[in-house]
Amino acid sequence: MDEQALIQEALDGNLDAFNGLVLHYQDIVYNVAYRVMGEPGAASDACQEAFISAYQKLHQYRGGSFKSWLLRIVTNACYDELRRRQRRPITPLLPETDDGEIVEDPFWIEDDQASPEKQTEQAELEKAIQRCISALEEKFRTVLVLVDIEGLDYEAASQIAKTPLGTVKSRLARARSRVQECLQDFWELLPDIFRLNDEEER
Repeated sequence: MDEQALIQEALDGNLDAFNGLVLHYQDIVYNVAYRVMGEPGAASDACQEAFISAYQKLHQYRGGSFKSWLLRIVTNACYDELRRRQRRPITPLLPETDDGEIVEDPFWIEDDQASPEKQTEQAELEKAIQRCISALEEKFRTVLVLVDIEGLDYEAASQIAKTPLGTVKSRLARARSRVQECLQDFWELLPDIFRLNDEEER
């Protein structure tokens, strides 16, 4: 993909070119939104708002990493939605079966070859991880998602979160520690590497 060519064509009014950028980045944008929001529906809404905003603000893009520029927009979209929810809490509606039972979210079950038991374990672990991430304060959650989940470097995370580099590093260390502590409540689901060895730390 010739990213810069697509950006220029989009600036010239070619919507198909912008759609090409959307297709290329939609997965990472959704993943960031989902991890920050903690809910598929809210993440989808944030993605939609982010791409609309990106199209409207494309003329403000001044070069550099388009990915970082785009993730800054989706992060801001998530922040806006989280603040709206704080003012007006929303109870998510989860799908139910005909018997009234909640349908488990299959989003994280990606390995079609996994056994049913393994799928269940994977789904439960992902739910536990997301629960612990969602419990973090917004400022800690954002840097953890950008660096540890999306694999961005500190500099990119600093630019996206509009936070000094040193602050990003300190927040990330605290976020990692809090998530690790939180995950001890789901000890039986964790790989050995994530388990605290000292029973008193659990």
